[in-house]
Amino acid sequence: MRVAIARALVTNPKLLLLDEPFAALDEVSRFRLQEELLRLCRQTQLTVVFVTHSLSEAVYLGSRHIVLSQRPARIIGDRAAALSPGDRVRTAPAFQKEIEALQEILKDGAK
Repeated sequence: MRVAIARALVTNPKLLLLDEPFAALDEVSRFRLQEELLRLCRQTQLTVVFVTHSLSEAVYLGSRHIVLSQRPARIIGDRAAALSPGDRVRTAPAFQKEIEALQEILKDGAK
């Protein structure tokens, strides 16, 4: 996975599109690559569109969350993340509140 991301970064893009890049990884590798991705974004000012089915991953990585409905996909939620850098800890109450907010959007969109 690191090689695939490195290959995409060689051209120094302003935008990187990632569709479930960490889905097949074990949890330790996934967490390590999430940290690496955040570090790269900070260093390079890179904008990443990251598709995931994991609410925890979305909250951890995202500064903006766009939630899509089932097919046909439509936007059912669009919210700026309300986390400060210190709240980017998976056990922090603010982190859990963000996950709950996204769960509510999904629940309301399924109706």
